[in-house]
Amino acid sequence: MASRVLWGSLSLLRLVWCLLPQTGYVHPDEFFQSPEVMAEDILGLEAARPWEFHPSSSCRTVVFPLLTSGSAFWLLRLWEEWGPWPGLVSGYVLLVGPRLLLTALSFALDMAVYHLAPLWGAERWNALVLLSGSYVTLVFYTRTFSNAIEGLLFTWLLALVSHRVAWSPTTKKPAPGPWWHSWLLGGIVTAGFFNRPTFLAFALVPLFLWGICGATNPGFKSLTKEALELLPGAAITAVVFVAVDSWYFSSPSRSSTLVLTPANFLHYNLDPQNLARHGTHLRLTHLAVNGFLLFGILHAQALQAAWQQLQACLQACVQMGFPRVLNAQSLLSSPRPHLLLLYFIPLALLSAFSHQEARFLIPLLIPLVLLCSPQTQPVPCKGTLVLFNALGAFFFGCLHQGGLVPGLEHLEHVVHAPVLPSVPIHYTLLFTHTYMPPRHLLHLSGLGSHVEVVDMGGTEDSVLCQALNNFTRQPACRVATRSWLCRLFVVTPGTTRPATEKCSFPLKSETLVFPHLTLEDPPALSSLLSGAWRDHLSLHILELGEKPDNMTEKPLP
Repeated sequence: MASRVLWGSLSLLRLVWCLLPQTGYVHPDEFFQSPEVMAEDILGLEAARPWEFHPSSSCRTVVFPLLTSGSAFWLLRLWEEWGPWPGLVSGYVLLVGPRLLLTALSFALDMAVYHLAPLWGAERWNALVLLSGSYVTLVFYTRTFSNAIEGLLFTWLLALVSHRVAWSPTTKKPAPGPWWHSWLLGGIVTAGFFNRPTFLAFALVPLFLWGICGATNPGFKSLTKEALELLPGAAITAVVFVAVDSWYFSSPSRSSTLVLTPANFLHYNLDPQNLARHGTHLRLTHLAVNGFLLFGILHAQALQAAWQQLQACLQACVQMGFPRVLNAQSLLSSPRPHLLLLYFIPLALLSAFSHQEARFLIPLLIPLVLLCSPQTQPVPCKGTLVLFNALGAFFFGCLHQGGLVPGLEHLEHVVHAPVLPSVPIHYTLLFTHTYMPPRHLLHLSGLGSHVEVVDMGGTEDSVLCQALNNFTRQPACRVATRSWLCRLFVVTPGTTRPATEKCSFPLKSETLVFPHLTLEDPPALSSLLSGAWRDHLSLHILELGEKPDNMTEKPLP
């Protein structure tokens, strides 16, 4: 009973935290591979379209962005046009709408674990608590990451194959499923491949076990027959994805051609030079770092279980000989070896690539919670698990780049504040040493916007000062009629604020958004121990005035 109440409380936390909303900014892909693009296409808002969604370099399918962020924005558009209370759209709604849809979809994970746990020898409610209490679920599965879609598809794939794979040797083999079962299986694999071609690394073991356990006489012929049953569903799904992508990426200047986004994705990512632009890592990063970063002690338990299974196999080889071990059923009589394969084989395949980010592993949460919640043992180290997930949720959900989204909300209010029609204002919003700002959260019309958003990245101090000088001398601010007012804002972490002071622009106002931590420019330990620690852990929004030699400009009221 206590586990059920705990799961219900954690599920409520997942929903409420989505609505608050979470302020942490995990990675730009959350915005720039879905809502930023759809906001421009559907709502006509100003956005920074990433290169993957340009017709000349179409590397991402548009189907899942249309189904997730696109669906949320279509509802908002319909509400604006037909709803009784127009004006609903705001930066908050644009942020929470797509996240709320992903949060609702994340409960499909809970439903799957509820049904999968008995099949895989896991205690149902312990597994559900591990799932809902993981910060991976609370943070990553409630956001518009393609990795979250990949995790959902992987879970549904497991749900489809488990009726064959997880049967007990003491019972009869289950009867073959209906004809559409194989079609659905092929459709999910194809959809996952179009979403992220790395999905094949996750699908390999489930499909192999599905074929082995379903074949009457396991062998090449039987496996080939099982694979052919997947083709109709795979072909239909592929046709749908290619048709939608070809329609979306077509343009008047280009002849009508079929767009194969997975082929473009692979062509780009198989080039080592392209991967190097996104960062290269050691091949053991997933195993030695990212697994612990995402799952903590659960990853350690998986490593321990794998070592114990390896020892058992080696011992059996010594006693029985390798050929007899291959034919023995005792080593595979429990779900544990299968779950270990489901966890470690995708991890090993993803480790073959030099670019290894922790979020690439989030689909592995499902087999991991099934592995770590056996029916015969209680969940160990509960206090450590609670502390680890609380710290992970706070860091990624609140602290990491945590001032940027609330800062955009503040700037949205600034640029949409009422002004005199006779004195229009031109705004320049300059972001430096932050992640890329998702412009759609400013809720700016894509036509004739009076706001210029500039992302300077991790620029040097001298380049920043030169850019500020250029912006204050731009034609829009120096017209002969003097009818324009110009307001310049610089958004920068507290650790890099002194760089702005070197530019000698007078400070008109300053707003601090707490908390904000950027690992690219972390605060020194001495600054955190000083009285100004809050300033170093905040995002600073500075409104700058004109330099003394530019005072011929009309001053702001």
